[in-house]
Amino acid sequence: MKNVAIIGTQGVPAKYGGFETLVENIIGENCSSDIQYTVFCSSKDMPSKPKEYKGARLKYIPLHANGAHSIPYDIISMIRSIRGYDAILVLGVSGGLFMPLFKLICRKKVIVNIDGLEYRRAKWKGWVRKLLKASESMAVRFADTIITDNKGIQDYARELYKKETVLITYGGDHAIIDGISPEQEKETLQRFGLKASGYSMSVCRIEPENNCHITLEAFAKNGKPLIFIGNWERNGYSRKLKDEYKGKYPNIVIADSIYDLNILYILRKNAKFYVHGHSAGGTNPSLVEAMFSGRPILAYDVVYNRETTFNQAYYYKNADELVELAGREDLDGAAMKVIAQENYTWKKIAKEYEALY
Repeated sequence: MKNVAIIGTQGVPAKYGGFETLVENIIGENCSSDIQYTVFCSSKDMPSKPKEYKGARLKYIPLHANGAHSIPYDIISMIRSIRGYDAILVLGVSGGLFMPLFKLICRKKVIVNIDGLEYRRAKWKGWVRKLLKASESMAVRFADTIITDNKGIQDYARELYKKETVLITYGGDHAIIDGISPEQEKETLQRFGLKASGYSMSVCRIEPENNCHITLEAFAKNGKPLIFIGNWERNGYSRKLKDEYKGKYPNIVIADSIYDLNILYILRKNAKFYVHGHSAGGTNPSLVEAMFSGRPILAYDVVYNRETTFNQAYYYKNADELVELAGREDLDGAAMKVIAQENYTWKKIAKEYEALY
């Protein structure tokens, strides 16, 4: 039996982002019988605090997992993982500055998924950006194994740090739901005022690097139906966009975050287009999930999105180019589903992680 600690997430059940979804799906039914996971969770973010979930043991740290607290949160988790584990999987680089000392006192295998170049995100400025860059550098230099989730990130690590990494992407087949009735689909679409194959859809955290302003500007211009799902009260950027667009354009539905996979499946399945505006990061979970729906993907033109979609989606760099794509009737998304089924299943991803322990 291999005992593996997972550090760096808010916790499970998944209710926040890509790393939480990753953990949700490599434990449980996709986990081999000879792996015992322990997931470090935030008691501030996960108020119910169960002791186990899907066969994994849960341990709690009394800090928030994100924002300024993420650094001490990860460091405390690392300290608590020094004994009792055969391998430690660290998701993200918030605790990277602690990594040199951690490796001195912890002789077990340390695996770090460096995520999507956090320091490059538009929300970070000045000394915070420098701190995150230094954390990434320490994590890459001192971990035993580095995981990158996208060839673009893999090339970056090779060029900047002269380090070879293990490429492991994300899964998305959890987003496919069987047994949804036509009545459920009809009721869900009616709830949001949508018609099947008559609207575009976007789901993301409302951050500048996700180019939410470009998506909204484009659909305000073209007048075509759009449902945009996200955390609109997160920050000044999101609140400004909500004030500018909600209720002002009858074709645009501004919807708060949805975690119900049944609803998300129905909305993706019935969309005409899926719009993906992310410009930072590697293989983005929401993009992989959308690919399983087989709808045409309109993606912001950066290397990470091209790598994820094998250059077979449709790409834009500004609002005018998105307007042009969203007005076309000849776009096909069948290739997206084939690529997803061949490359982005959780059973495959779970085995790739387990091979590293």
